[in-house]
Amino acid sequence: MFRIVMKRLQDKWKSYRYRFVPWIALNLGKNERTIRQVTERSKDRLVSDEVVSETLLHLFRALLRNDVAQQGEVFRLLPASTRTRYLSPETTEGPDIGEPKGEHRPIETMLLTVGFCIERKPSSLPFAGTGVFVTRGFVPKGSTVAMYPGTIYQAYEPILFQSIRNPFVFRCIDHVLIDGNDKGISKIVYRSCSGRDRLGPFRLSDITWLTANTENPLAVGQYVNNCSNERAANVCYQEYDVPEAFPLELRQYLPNVNYRHDTQRPLRCVVLVALRDICPGEELFSNYFTIVH
Repeated sequence: MFRIVMKRLQDKWKSYRYRFVPWIALNLGKNERTIRQVTERSKDRLVSDEVVSETLLHLFRALLRNDVAQQGEVFRLLPASTRTRYLSPETTEGPDIGEPKGEHRPIETMLLTVGFCIERKPSSLPFAGTGVFVTRGFVPKGSTVAMYPGTIYQAYEPILFQSIRNPFVFRCIDHVLIDGNDKGISKIVYRSCSGRDRLGPFRLSDITWLTANTENPLAVGQYVNNCSNERAANVCYQEYDVPEAFPLELRQYLPNVNYRHDTQRPLRCVVLVALRDICPGEELFSNYFTIVH
């Protein structure tokens, strides 16, 4: 019995250690390829925020067009000029051509809009649990590949109970934390904060990443595993603050929400950007640590 228990604990640890920050830190010296080095904080980004915004807007608009049947209340409150952009046949773009009106298929929409799609599958790393793979299409270097969903905590906000046995807490360079756990108390907190910030029919954040049917197919970044000496990183994390001008009707696809409603700063998101061209079938691997010289 004791051996069985120890074997189960060992297997659990082998899976959990890839997301356990102290273990990763202690093994940095043994895994030089897992460290991304930059000369200064301002250079810790591959692409500009404008490029990230362009990708998100392009995909989110396509997702909204493919979900017209479920967006009646939202469209009724939009200005006529904005409503026409989504409903007029003349503005129909790639993913709508040949698609039945009102059918909402986010993975196909993503493939036809940005040229690739990603999905969660068992990781190719032993004992690493779930990973994220490019299942179809081709990812060019510099593309926004995924988003890290979750509740945003400023450096001074409490996260003790949510962080217990939670391998999905991501720490930004400025000490902002993102809790990307889709289970337990983290799930309850996110749902509560998302419902709190709703403006009538307008949802200001996406809650579907907590379920199996994600409306924003990018929102799986918390399942991207750390790279190793054998598997070099092909994506890196990049902080992205949502601009105030981001369209209200498209915020429903943002998979992040502030813990406090009165946070006096732009909504923080973290995206994963391709470090190189990525082919279909490849698993995504990231650098959990960035060293600034």
